[in-house]
Amino acid sequence: MDKLTVKLQFGKYHYVVEADIKGFFDNLDHEWLLKMLAERIDDKALLWLIKKWLKAGVLDTDGEVLHPVTGTPQGGIVSPVLANVYLHYALDLWFQRVVVPHCGGEACLIRYADDFVCAFEKQEDAQRFYEALGKRLGKFGLELSEEKTRVISFSPTIRPGKTRFDFLGFEFRWGKDRAGKPNVKRRTARKNLRSSLKRFNEWCKKNRHVRLPELFKQLNTKLRGYFNYYGVIGNFSSLMVFFYRALKLLMKYLNRRSQRGSYNWAGFQQLIEQFGIVKPHINTRRPRHYNRTNAAPVLA
Repeated sequence: MDKLTVKLQFGKYHYVVEADIKGFFDNLDHEWLLKMLAERIDDKALLWLIKKWLKAGVLDTDGEVLHPVTGTPQGGIVSPVLANVYLHYALDLWFQRVVVPHCGGEACLIRYADDFVCAFEKQEDAQRFYEALGKRLGKFGLELSEEKTRVISFSPTIRPGKTRFDFLGFEFRWGKDRAGKPNVKRRTARKNLRSSLKRFNEWCKKNRHVRLPELFKQLNTKLRGYFNYYGVIGNFSSLMVFFYRALKLLMKYLNRRSQRGSYNWAGFQQLIEQFGIVKPHINTRRPRHYNRTNAAPVLA
């Protein structure tokens, strides 16, 4: 995410292709995957073992054993590695060896597992890539989600806040810094914020009966994990929104532990101070490619 921020802030990129692959982990073609692995692995016994592992049955919730024809087993410890290998050959190499040389301007691909964003300097390059992407992935048994794949203008010349896209749970948009200069800003994506609050609501509902010391211990673990992920520079206001909405949900369910409401807001504030609740905080530094002296990207 930091790499993408630096690219957009200091590169000559004006267009972004936002893409989403339908059911990626369920649709990996086994034969293609084994061919890709064979490019770098000469151990036939290891390749045979991976093949057997891919074909191994998966125990369903109803007790039935399923034998997948495509995809990697859900929750498999090697699944993320194999997925990266698959997209390395299906997407990364193609982008570097075919797409970039045919572009009239700058182009870059930022990928994390099956989530990726491509940025282009010129609109015609972005449009050509967008039209070719579906065909390229289709060759490997993958399909793009049409409603989630698009070409958008992303430039500081556009009115701030007019254009935005989501990546890895964050919303990227152009804004202005304290000096009034264009600046790429990040905040928690709206759908991710709603989803996090929905899950938190379910957790409160299921655990409202737990004794307070244990309840707040679990709560701090949840809040710490949330702030560790979303606590990036510029996102403090979104952290505060989640924090206060989460506290209101918790107070609502604590008041349902008995027929009479146990806490008003002042009493609840004293309670959370007593148990030392984790507060919203920013835990990441400025991207390591950023030079404070000349405000320009520095090669690592």
